[in-house]
Amino acid sequence: MKPILKLVLAAAVACVATTASAAYPDKPIKLVVPFAPGGTVNLIGRLLAERLSHSLGQQVIVENKGGAGGTIGADFVAKSAPDGYTLLLASSSHQSFHPLLYKKLPYDPNKDFTQVALFAAVPNVLVVSNNVPAKNVREFVAHAKASPKKLFMGSAGNGSVNQLVGELFQHKTGTGFEHVPFKGAGPATVDLLAGQIDLMFVNLPNVIAHVQSGKVRALAVASARRVSSLPDVPTMAEAGVPDFVVDSWAGVLAPAGTPKAIVDKLSIEINKLAKDKATIDMLAAQGAIPLPGTSVEYGALVRFETERWSEVIRKANISLD
Repeated sequence: MKPILKLVLAAAVACVATTASAAYPDKPIKLVVPFAPGGTVNLIGRLLAERLSHSLGQQVIVENKGGAGGTIGADFVAKSAPDGYTLLLASSSHQSFHPLLYKKLPYDPNKDFTQVALFAAVPNVLVVSNNVPAKNVREFVAHAKASPKKLFMGSAGNGSVNQLVGELFQHKTGTGFEHVPFKGAGPATVDLLAGQIDLMFVNLPNVIAHVQSGKVRALAVASARRVSSLPDVPTMAEAGVPDFVVDSWAGVLAPAGTPKAIVDKLSIEINKLAKDKATIDMLAAQGAIPLPGTSVEYGALVRFETERWSEVIRKANISLD
């Protein structure tokens, strides 16, 4: 192909891309939630889709593609057209600790996505069965160290954020628990209510109703500040465990190669929504908090989380096939 023809074709492609970006969006957008309906990320995704539909003037449709710890839905988005019409509501696992846990993924977590914006976070909370006598974290740590048998810690599965937060707590407090992986936080919560396991580190929305009804006891939230829905529950720092802020966050990823103009437009709109009072109130009703953040801030958070979880995973010797 002659050089002049190459330049003409390149200019034509750039012109089409610019025009498409300017008109974006001119059809419905698919927001893939890589987990089954009913979970925390799903609730946040549906809230974001509803608010973003009004903001963008086009319907944003949530599509649940669960399985394999969120990797099936992520793989679908990674291999979708980079046109801004297929997005992923990613959890903190997708780019921070999945690459550390899985020996082989069907996509490259860092090269196959473009970070668009952060949106919301969910506090993790330490909850214990009513069979556990401790009323606060200090008593709980003393009880765990004095118990002749290890306490049973439930989680949503091997390599889940529940397990990782629990491993971090054990490292910081010198305690040791017997990890019991379940197929999701829901089944684990059922066994916690029944007293079959002793404790969980879990997303607040999964257990807030049970805490408020007194069926389980919340000892501390792993957040920078107390949450409005449980004002009497201290933060980990207040409870005597410093440097223990571990929120589970959610942000939007697009396939790599998505035009910058589209990424920037989405980032601006999502950040506006995350700062809007109506959105903040809706998130609070779900036990979540806003976490606005640009694509640059998203990348910085991923780097921080990757470094932190790399150490936890290494010390706990966690690996998945």
